[in-house]
Amino acid sequence: MTTLRLATRGSAQARTQAEFVAARLAERGVDAELVIIETHGDRTQATNVPLHTIGGQGVFVKEVQAAVLDGRADVAVHSAKDLPTETDPRLTIGAYTERRDAADALIGATLDDLPEGATVATGSVRRRAQLALARPDLQFVELRGNIHTRLERIPDGGAIVMAVAALQVLGLTERMDERLDPGRFVPAIGQGCVALECRLDDPATTASLAAIDHEPTRTAVEIERAFLGELGSGCSLPVGAHVVDGRLTTFLAADDVALVHTETTVMSGDHARNLDTARAVAHTARERVDAS
Repeated sequence: MTTLRLATRGSAQARTQAEFVAARLAERGVDAELVIIETHGDRTQATNVPLHTIGGQGVFVKEVQAAVLDGRADVAVHSAKDLPTETDPRLTIGAYTERRDAADALIGATLDDLPEGATVATGSVRRRAQLALARPDLQFVELRGNIHTRLERIPDGGAIVMAVAALQVLGLTERMDERLDPGRFVPAIGQGCVALECRLDDPATTASLAAIDHEPTRTAVEIERAFLGELGSGCSLPVGAHVVDGRLTTFLAADDVALVHTETTVMSGDHARNLDTARAVAHTARERVDAS
């Protein structure tokens, strides 16, 4: 029996996610092993250089994808929120794992309990924009590093922001002080699930991944990615989108949060129509922000 080689980053979260995928494959009689890849994003984790200045979303995925394309691995395992909407045409997303909690969380204090002028550490322009809307008095500093490193960098009297799903993966949800309402603090596109890429010309691997694809998650994330795709792969503005219970909630802000576009749209039962709707919402949002 052929063993699928799963390319993954080497962080504790990434390895745990890949091990989860391997376990799901094993349940369907498919053996798998991990191939650890160090990415450019990983090599700069300790520098506190903002992600958007060194490549944005793609900084954690390109080398993992390369391992599949050059034959060192069969599957690229990504946190879906790290995957750009425009990827290598030789690859396809063979599966999305069932989504965990897509929300963000504060660690160190609740939003209401943060003192006036408190410091919040996060490297996400989306999270900064959303928190600044709720608390204009807050100060922000950069935050990089793996999850355990971040948990050691809570500012005095302040807080850090992390994805609930990342804490769930490592069994650290007890560290949360507040789960932020995703209807107000709209998550990143694809946050909370894992995307599995394989080569288009590898039907055997594609079939193996199809067996573990979670259709409701795929449907939701494809709609979110359609929204982001319409904004353009180079968009570095604060942006979020989240599909839950048949509703798409979107967020887009100007760089200085001078203008914010938020909208909740009811989805239909037609997936193709929903993708078009998400693109239309993105087009309108971008026009309004660009006009500010």
